[in-house]
Amino acid sequence: MSCVVAALELSKGSKDRISTSGPFNSFKNNYLVVYSLMMAGDWLQGPYVYFLYSQYGFDKGEIGRLFIAGFGSSMLFGTIVGSLADKQGRKRACITYCITYILSCFTKHSPEYKVLMLGRILGGIATSLLFSAFESWLVAEHFKRGFDPQWLSLTFSKAIFLGNGLVAILAGLFANTLADTLGFGPVSPFDAAACFLAIGMAIILSTWTENYGDPSESKDLLTQFKGAASAIASDEKIALLGAIQSLFEGSMYTFVFLWTPALSPNEQDIPHGFIFATFMLASMMGSSLASRLMARPTLKVESYMQIVFLVSAAALLLPVTTTFFLEPSTEKGGSITPGGRLQLLGFCIFEACVGIFWPSIMKMRSQYIPEESRSTIMNFFRMPLNIFVCVVLYNVNAFPITIMFGMCSIFLFMASVLQRRLMVVAESHKS
Repeated sequence: MSCVVAALELSKGSKDRISTSGPFNSFKNNYLVVYSLMMAGDWLQGPYVYFLYSQYGFDKGEIGRLFIAGFGSSMLFGTIVGSLADKQGRKRACITYCITYILSCFTKHSPEYKVLMLGRILGGIATSLLFSAFESWLVAEHFKRGFDPQWLSLTFSKAIFLGNGLVAILAGLFANTLADTLGFGPVSPFDAAACFLAIGMAIILSTWTENYGDPSESKDLLTQFKGAASAIASDEKIALLGAIQSLFEGSMYTFVFLWTPALSPNEQDIPHGFIFATFMLASMMGSSLASRLMARPTLKVESYMQIVFLVSAAALLLPVTTTFFLEPSTEKGGSITPGGRLQLLGFCIFEACVGIFWPSIMKMRSQYIPEESRSTIMNFFRMPLNIFVCVVLYNVNAFPITIMFGMCSIFLFMASVLQRRLMVVAESHKS
């Protein structure tokens, strides 16, 4: 898969590349460095969060409540803080993300449940800012500097290729080296994450300029929320985009919780780190394909994303279909089963679809969401997602794993239908 990703990147011809200017390349590279540092701060924490909580002596139920607090905080407080970015400034919101996440990392040094709960709440707020403030700043700054709108897709695809692919793999290896190889313990990746976030914050402070959505003093937060809700209700394209994003990301986050028990239903010995790295390579392959697709002016994002959602729906249906065609293993332990190998192939296909999804949804958001309330609307989109993930986490043991995957597959099929509707509405508006 590494060879495939390298071949995709190196074999790009003139049709697959977008001609850009020197000032844009400097701007793009600056953003990519910052975004990669921000994502490094996020990815370094992932592999050891659950393990650290268990080392402190908390059971599965208590750890589950900590995770629910994070998503609940993202939905409640994160929506408010993220929406302030439009009024108070996107650069300021990005700095707030760094500070909030650094404080969240520091709480991991305490074994006290209340302190860890505070850390999860801070982490939830930071997550909302990560997925709204940085993109909002980039889109506004891109157009403010007069760059070609087509070039924006290049920044999006490179950001996902690096931040959600290569950096994720390197962060996982670095976290493992710190915690296990060097013996610094499970808290050390969080300290490293704080360092990366601090470096990124220093670059933001020294090189970024401020931009706003609607800085007018006459608008308070409630008026801002009403304006965003009105924009979603009055423009079908925005409402469809929000529904598509929630359906796909809800399925994606559910997959994050389910892939381990799906591949090792009877406590099979599977290489978690190697599988995670393989998923990230598949995501990189997807983002590389997305950059080729978006470089072609005749091919619309709204068109090819219908196929991507259908393929992802079929990929997550594999855990359901394999139970009918392959005899499930009842033997405890051992290595991954033939059914598990087939599911792993499907999961890699799904991760490739995730790699295509991120830059493509970013491109569509830049086209359809109004600039004056971009961060507010983007955080509104995350509210149903956070509710859905909290419900799944709370009931993760209540349903068979095949039911959960079947539900995700249905959601992804619905996303494809809504994507078709979005394309029809967008074309009718243009005509």
